[in-house]
Formats: sequence, C-alpha cells, structure tokens
Amino acid sequence: MAMQINKLVYLVLAALLLCKAGAAQKRSAAQRPPNIIFILTDDMGYGDISCFNGGYKTPHVDQLAREGRKFTHYYSPSPICSPSRTGFLTGMSPAKWNITSFLQKRAQNRQCEQADYLTLKAPSIARILHANGYATGHFGKWHMGGGRDVKDAPSIHAYGFDEYNSTWESPDPDPLITATDWIWSDKDSIKRWQRTGYFVDKTLAFLAKHKEQPCFINLWPDDVHTPWVPGDERTGKYPADRESEINFRAVLEEYDRQIGRLLEGIEKLGIEKNTLIVFTSDNGPLPSFKGSRSAGLRGSKLSLYEGGTRMPFIAWWPGQIKAGTTDSASVLCGTDLLPTFCKLAGVALPQTVQPDGEDRTAVLLGAPAARKKPIFWEYGRNDSTFNYPQGRDRSPNIALREGRWKLLMNASGTNQQLYDLETDPNESTNVIELHAQLASAMEKKLLAWRRSLPPLSSWNKNSMAKQ
Repeated sequence: MAMQINKLVYLVLAALLLCKAGAAQKRSAAQRPPNIIFILTDDMGYGDISCFNGGYKTPHVDQLAREGRKFTHYYSPSPICSPSRTGFLTGMSPAKWNITSFLQKRAQNRQCEQADYLTLKAPSIARILHANGYATGHFGKWHMGGGRDVKDAPSIHAYGFDEYNSTWESPDPDPLITATDWIWSDKDSIKRWQRTGYFVDKTLAFLAKHKEQPCFINLWPDDVHTPWVPGDERTGKYPADRESEINFRAVLEEYDRQIGRLLEGIEKLGIEKNTLIVFTSDNGPLPSFKGSRSAGLRGSKLSLYEGGTRMPFIAWWPGQIKAGTTDSASVLCGTDLLPTFCKLAGVALPQTVQPDGEDRTAVLLGAPAARKKPIFWEYGRNDSTFNYPQGRDRSPNIALREGRWKLLMNASGTNQQLYDLETDPNESTNVIELHAQLASAMEKKLLAWRRSLPPLSSWNKNSMAKQ
C-alpha cells in the first residue's frame, strides 16, 4: 500500500514538474525577441500592390496588409538598388559609404565616384543582431559588392550573416542560380521563375533550424526586376519580350504566390505570434507602363520624384500590430530600419553606430508620429555614367523631404522645385515662388548635406591601384 502511495505521489510530482517546465518554456518563447523577416522586393512600384490602389492583383501581399499595418509614406534611401540596400543595411545615407549608383565594373564605379563594394567599416544590422544572440540569414539579391570584375569584395558572412544564398551580383553567388556569368541563364539548375520559391524555401528551412533562437532574415528576391521570365517560353504562353506587361503580370502573380507560401510555412512552424515581417521594395519600377506601376506618382526607378523613392510598406506581426490598419500620417525611411529593428530586438545600438534614420518602433506598432529628421537623397552625379528616365520623370539630382514639403534641385543650385506633398502627391505644381522663404531654408540644408558627403575614400583608391 505504501509503495502504491509513493508511486502516486511520484507521478503527481512528475506531472507538476512537466507542467511547470512547459509553462516556463512558453514564457521563455513569449519573452524571446521576435524573429524579424525583412522582405525586400526588387524594383516593385507603389502601384504594383493591389491594396495600394494598384491595377494589379496581389492577394497574398494584401493578406499581409489585411492582417497587419500599411504605411503610405515610406521612402527608400535611393531610387536604385545598391545605394538603397546600403541604406537599409547600415541605417545611413548610402553616399556616406561611397555608394551612389548600382555597383558595376571597376572602371564604371570610378566614373560614378563610388566604391567597388560596401566597406566593412560600415555598420550592419545583421552584425549587431548577431552579436546579441540572433541567428542571421540572407537569401536573395545582395548587390553591395562582388560580381562583374570585382573579385575582392568581402563575403556576405563578414557583414554578420550566418547563412546565405545569393545571386550573381554578390561575392558569394549560389551555383544553382549562377551557371553563367550573368544575372540569369537557361543553364541555371533553379530556373528564373523558380528563384523566389527557392529563397522562400531557404528562409523557412532557416527558421525551422533555429526555432529555439530569434532569427533575423533578409529575404531579398530579385523579382520583380526584369528580365520577366514567367516560365518555359517554349510553351508559347508568354511573349519573348522580357519587358512586356503580360510577362510582368505573370511574374508578379508567381511572386505573390510565394509570399503566400511563406505565410503558410510560418504558421506551420507555429511562430507567427513572435515573427515580424516587414515588406517593401528597394526602389521604383522600370518600365512603369506609363505610370501605372507607380499608381500615378511622378517618376520611376532612377528618379528622385515620388515614383522612384516612395514604396509600398507593410508591417505584419499578429497580436502586436493591429490588423487591417493604415498609417497615412507618419513618414518613414529605409534608414529607420536599423534603429527600429534593434529596439524591437531589445538591443542597444553600439556607441560607434550613429544612424541617419530614426527609431520608429512606436509608429510601427500603431502610434503615428511626426518625423524629427529630414530625409535626404541624391542620384546622378554626371550625364555619362548614370541612367535616367525620359521626359518629365527625370528629376534634379538631390532632394529633401521635411514635413509636408519636398525640395528638389541640382547640386549646382539650378532647377529648384518645391512641392506640397499633402495637397500635390503627384508633384505636378512647383510652388517655389509662393514659398520662397521656406524654399531658401530648405535649400541651405540640402546643399550643406550634399557638401558633407565624402569624396571617394582612400581605401577604395588603394583598391583601384591594384587593378
């Protein structure tokens, strides 16, 4: 009898201990910093997402907005890929690190007054989070060094990433998607139309592998950048023109489907309550199909008008971000992501890191707030090596947004344009003559900022001497 009682007591105690351990594990998971997945679409316009008044259908991206929060005044750090990505990773204006255009061959980089790759002296959000217990992964396009004739760019690992799979324009190209020395090839094991799915698979596998650890992941597909290759063209279903709108719609449809797969995978892993997804684009679209891909905003990729820098932006975090909400008051910038992600992760910024962006955690979580810092842009230091859109979409080469106002001008002081974005988001009416005093004050700030940008740094000149 005594043995039966002792056995019963043992079983009860064991059950209590298991319950206590289970509760402790749940508390630990709830208290753990969130997973952060940063989805950076390539060349996606403001009008490409149907929930941003676009003419295209993106039901799975719309699901992110329906279950999260949409922001209508978010800006990329640049209207072209390499500088915008540098702004995201460092939290700083890309030209401060000598990145002014898309990174290309060494000779063309010299002509653009830019480095061959992002220096390791620059801060990196991945490096900061990794040092504070995060598992870090980069899956997709890099384009901050490597490729073409630049063979000495640092590995993606050196910027703080544990694992990575990247495209041709990187120091670590994945052989499955880089069979030849170009952006894509028919010889690639993973075909052009399968790449987003491949990067989604890598993301989900990384999350599963590190389920007991907070993860930071760059999911940076190279869709919906041209060339648009929606499938096996031998079927005759799509035209051979890889910049046709029918091809674009097909590529966008597949890209959207893969976003749906990502959400399904996160829910199957049971981590959706502790996962923040931020979805946006690196710069505006090209071709824009007469502005339809920019939802009527003036400009496109390669332009400092709104169509080149104002991007769709969605934040999704079930239970933390109120579903189905829109913030049309707060102004955000890609340089804000480094301080914001660090705050959400409970990580203090190193004293050596002084971002140009602001911590916008409260805004992300649902409290609209005015911006304290202005946003500065530059693109186009000469007419020989920088590409530009045609006609009225070509902008002056520096710009500043402060409050509701945006000033564009050339660094020489010419072609000054002032727009009230609250009443004129399409930048159709230059009101500089009506607000001369305001424009003058903004001009001084903008020119002072442009003069503060460093010349091509000595470390890169040494690199050039090795050629």
